[in-house]
Amino acid sequence: MKLSVLPSLGLAFALAATSPAIAAEHQALTVGIIQFPSTLNPNIDAMAAKSYVLGFALRPFTVYDSSWQLACMLCTRLPTIDNGLAVPVDLPDGKKGIDLTYTILPDARWGDGVPVTTADVLFTYEVGRDPKSGVENAELYRRITGIEIRDDHTFTMHVNKLTFDYAAINDFVLLPSHIERDAFTEPAQYRLRTHYNTDPTNPGLYDGPFLPKEVVSGSHILLEPNPHWAGPAPHFHQITVRAIENTAALEANLLSGTIDMVAGELGLPLDEALAFEKRHGGSFNVLYKPGLGYEHVDLDLDRPGLGDRRVREALILGVDRAAISRSLFADHQPVADSFVNPLDAGYTDAVPRYAYDPTRAQTLLDEAGFRKAGDGMRRDGGGRALGFELMTTAGNRSRQLVEQVLQSQWRQIGVDVKIKNEPARVLFGETLRHRRFDMAMYAWISSPENVPRSILYSSEIPEEANGFSGQNASGFKNADMDRLIDALETELDKDKRKALWADAQRLYAAELPSLPLFFRSDAFILPKWLTGVHPTGNQYPSTLWVTDWTPQQ
Repeated sequence: MKLSVLPSLGLAFALAATSPAIAAEHQALTVGIIQFPSTLNPNIDAMAAKSYVLGFALRPFTVYDSSWQLACMLCTRLPTIDNGLAVPVDLPDGKKGIDLTYTILPDARWGDGVPVTTADVLFTYEVGRDPKSGVENAELYRRITGIEIRDDHTFTMHVNKLTFDYAAINDFVLLPSHIERDAFTEPAQYRLRTHYNTDPTNPGLYDGPFLPKEVVSGSHILLEPNPHWAGPAPHFHQITVRAIENTAALEANLLSGTIDMVAGELGLPLDEALAFEKRHGGSFNVLYKPGLGYEHVDLDLDRPGLGDRRVREALILGVDRAAISRSLFADHQPVADSFVNPLDAGYTDAVPRYAYDPTRAQTLLDEAGFRKAGDGMRRDGGGRALGFELMTTAGNRSRQLVEQVLQSQWRQIGVDVKIKNEPARVLFGETLRHRRFDMAMYAWISSPENVPRSILYSSEIPEEANGFSGQNASGFKNADMDRLIDALETELDKDKRKALWADAQRLYAAELPSLPLFFRSDAFILPKWLTGVHPTGNQYPSTLWVTDWTPQQ
């Protein structure tokens, strides 16, 4: 599941990189976001800011659109069993695999004019298969046992598992072999040497409607139309994505005209957006989109105390999530009891629930051997305090408010929590992937029926041996969850799959490898003169359809 991190940076009051004349004609657009990408390499580090920017500049083979339907972007046709482009095969071990044939759009070109071909497919596969490369979704590449080249544009993937979503190769995002091959001569150094880091404005790295022309780390990315783009022409001569890590400064930049819009995918939290609309809604179009995201607190289960399920249950019982939702989000972000959103086909409400119960929380901590000392804090038999660091993305006012409530309510049950926040590019690019945290609050954003292999499967724990790939930062190891995930992926019958989804949610809610907080809604704040922005409600950003964005003169 690339419940993306799609996790969620910035400078305050920076000047827009567009002239007043161009802006006045709406030929330029400046977008404000609250993160800056840790890298622009599409296959390293799952991060919402990167996905948002690359939506302008790169085209995946397949994505889920705003109707939550799988669609081709770089391919000519989705393979299905009915059209003969997907062929189930019997494997030597008695299991089922599938052969998938895709054809690259014949006029697809990299930004330097070089055609996108199956040579790029083979190179991307080579990078993804190397355990030292640091590619995020290594499981996808492990499943592809081989690629058969038909011609310059057509290839067949041999996949060793027949899954219900077999045609979705969303994470197989092509790398340009003619640019990136030299950076891959030492696979263990690839994540540092990739041209997406060392030469991010090289046009040959991108095949979408826009090309990055200027990348200033922590500040902004300036994009201009790709002259070799063969799809619908974009309506803007220039788009600037400006990172403003502080949400109050993001709002101020919007009101001053420094930015034209705030991206819903990683902009103002819901509470701030609701307050903004009350004050300034007449000057903007504000769209709210409930989506497949949930805010949660990841726990490093290898930290003393957090490995005890009783402590984890005490932590969630010690927080009044319903009151937080009511006071901050006007109940528009309901309390989450598992990792699956009520909007998703796999959702069930028949899971363990944890209403606010600080008395029960204290009993559980007593049972776990953490008794209250004279200062009100809990300690184990050796006198070691039960205390943790809580992290989130720096500058997000809403998250900081939630942190303060968590800190206060956990202190009431004797758990000492210190707040230590980091910029998103550090939290997601380094801290989580190296598991250098106790507790981390952020959001996962998924696609429809996105099997949670990368975040809950035992072999997806990031470590040096696997190049720190995988997103199971909690270190959750559970044989029953592994079995359910394996079964989920290969169950083609929707009703049987729904039963497996229910079992997985109940197990998650019982074991609490992380603490679910709320199901997210995103607020898109757009200028009155802009049309065609279609929020998806899933992990694929609206920027993938930027050619629909139209200024009204």
